[in-house]
Amino acid sequence: MNEYLSSYGQGDERRGKLIKRTVLSVLGIAILGTTAFFYFRTWSEERAVNAFLSKLKAQDFKSAYATWGCTDATPCKYYPFEKFMEDWGPKSAQANTASAKIDETEPCGDAVIVTVTFDKGNPVPLSVSNAGVVGFAPWPQCPGRHWRFKAFFKRIFGG
Repeated sequence: MNEYLSSYGQGDERRGKLIKRTVLSVLGIAILGTTAFFYFRTWSEERAVNAFLSKLKAQDFKSAYATWGCTDATPCKYYPFEKFMEDWGPKSAQANTASAKIDETEPCGDAVIVTVTFDKGNPVPLSVSNAGVVGFAPWPQCPGRHWRFKAFFKRIFGG
């Protein structure tokens, strides 16, 4: 008779552990997936800006100008190379590209606004399209977005 009741409740206990492990696994995967999404959703646009900055650092201005979609074959009508050199050349406020760092990225419609800060001068908001073309952002921040969690936490915790 002792053997008959000795395994009573073990199936319920195993089922409870399985349910607990399943719920915790799904919750963990959801948290990791959400974190990865928010971290990597602007990854390619940040890489495009980093490539642009490294071309400026190497003083390959023609190649840097090409990241704006402007080449000798297809020049930009409203942003000639001379104006580009005024904005990004060796005599500009953004000449020290070694001090440049990406401060904030913000998705905005079909583009991403990437704010780059330099040791002197104001932060420069750049817009990167889905095709990887860099340009000046029309706004310092995306209009219509009210909740800026990253800026909120940055103000609280510093950084």
